[in-house]
This record gives sequence, C-alpha cells and structure tokens, in this order.
Amino acid sequence: MTSDTELPPEVQPLELRVPELLAGVRLDQILAERFSDYSRSRIQRWVKMGYVLLDGQTCRAKDKVFGGEHLVIYPVQEDEVSDKPEAIALDILYEDDALLVVNKPAGMVVHPAAGNHSGTLLNGLLAHQPALAQIPRAGIVHRLDKETSGLLVVAKTLQAQNDLVQQLQARTVKREYRAVVQGVMTAGGRVDAPIARHPVNRLRMSVIETGKPAVTHYRVLQRFRAHTYLKINLETGRTHQIRVHMAHIHFPLVGDPLYGGRLKVPSGAGEDLVNALRGFRRQALHAMRLSLTHPESGDTMNWEASLPEDMQHLLKVLAEDNAG
Repeated sequence: MTSDTELPPEVQPLELRVPELLAGVRLDQILAERFSDYSRSRIQRWVKMGYVLLDGQTCRAKDKVFGGEHLVIYPVQEDEVSDKPEAIALDILYEDDALLVVNKPAGMVVHPAAGNHSGTLLNGLLAHQPALAQIPRAGIVHRLDKETSGLLVVAKTLQAQNDLVQQLQARTVKREYRAVVQGVMTAGGRVDAPIARHPVNRLRMSVIETGKPAVTHYRVLQRFRAHTYLKINLETGRTHQIRVHMAHIHFPLVGDPLYGGRLKVPSGAGEDLVNALRGFRRQALHAMRLSLTHPESGDTMNWEASLPEDMQHLLKVLAEDNAG
C-alpha cells in the first residue's frame, strides 16, 4: 500500500509529524503512545496490512524512526465477528454513541460457543447495532455466566472498547452483585484466593496457589434460618469468581449446579420454601450495580438493575420462613 491507495471514503487518516526527540525509537512504541485510543494488537495489525505509512511508504513495527517523518494511520474497520444477527429482545438500560448497558436475563449465553451457536447476547447485539460486527467480540468487554443475571457494558467503538478494557485491567470498574448462599454467615469479609481451571474437571474453576489473583468482598444484608443474603463486590473478574470463592469458604450459592453441593432445607420448612429451594435451578446471583468512567466524556456513570423475579420470590419465602 502507498499513500495513493484507494480506501473507503469514510476512513479518515490519522496523521503525526514524528518529533525529532524520538529519533531511534521503534515505530510500534510511538504508535502505542501517540494513538493510545486503539489497542496495541489493532495497531500492529494495521501495520502488517499496510495501513500505516511512514513518509508515504509501508513500514514494519520494529522500524526505528529518524525524527521528522510524516506518519499516517488509516484506521480501517473490518468485520471482526462472523456470527449472525438475531432479533432478540434486549433490556437496554442506557445507550449513546460510545457504549450501551444491557440487563442480561438468566439463561442467556453471552458469546456463541460449542452448544450455543445462536440466541446469545452477541447475536442480539448484532441485530440491534450491525456496526458492532466491526468491533472484536461485538464490543463485549466482560461477561456473565449463562445463569447469572444483571448488568453488562458493551463498547460501540474501538476507542471505547480499548478504554473500557484498560479500566477493567486497572480495576476501576465497580461491580456490585446480590447473592443468596447456603449457611448463616455471622459477618461479612474478604476472600483473597487465586483461581485457575480445575486440574481434573475442566468445566470447573478452583482455588489453586498457582492461579490468577482473585479478590472478592462480601457483606451480610439479611440472615435467614439456613441461608444468607449478600452484597458482593469484585476487585478482579475471574471466571466463576464469586461462585468459586463462596464455595471455598463453605457458603456456596443457592442453586449453583457446579459448586452448590447438596441442597440445604431448614428443618420444619413449609411447602413454599421447600418448593422454592428445590425449584431454584440456577446460581442465585445477580449483577445489580455497575459504575465506570465514560470513555468519551470522562464522567462517572452508574447503573442499577433490580433483582429478577425468581430471586425476589426466593427472598420472600425465606423471609416468611424466618417470621414463621
């Protein structure tokens, strides 16, 4: 590619005159620093595809500059997602040009995968906003387990996606959950225990010394005869983190098919409570609150999603059992 190569008319080049003081610095270092709105991997791909020109010529990421060169990037967006859009009703709580926030129901898979090639949040997002096909993972920057309900943020531009990923890595995105666990907790606390894939059962995660750091904070909201209602905040976002950590301290989530263990029904429980506990077929976990810095305005944004009906009903019968 050279500077006269035809490009789609909507592609607006980004230009920079390389400062003399950067003489001897590698091109990829300059690009990462001066065009930080885009991820390093994205910029590296543009270099390989010839969409980065140095004095009108293609270049390599490892090339060193002399200073004074005219640097041009053509931020060409291509389809990153091959999955098909599907008209799925989405509970979108907020949307602007940079991002959207969706309240995911329990039972919906976030990304297509083996056994779940359609009906996912990603498929619904592509139908809602076809341009998301040009964003890796259709703009989804974090995920919830299939049977966990609640808030997810989706980036609508490459710049917003890169910014939100950096916020997640810096642990400045605040996520607050509600959970019902088996057992009666005397007080809140903190779990600091590394998590990795279980060495035998590859469907499970486990607390393992060599795993990735994981920190969960929990606070008691309400105690019942054999259960506890919790507020939970995450410092990190490991796969199954809350489920693994609560099971690790012997307070597994009600209904959790992987980590829940045997169902516990308090002695003398009425029919309503017994049916509610036995009929709760998913982990009792809901992502209730989300707080982050808007990638364009810099404003602090907050959202809240009410408890879904199944968890409201579970808490109601637990409270009635307490009163009785």
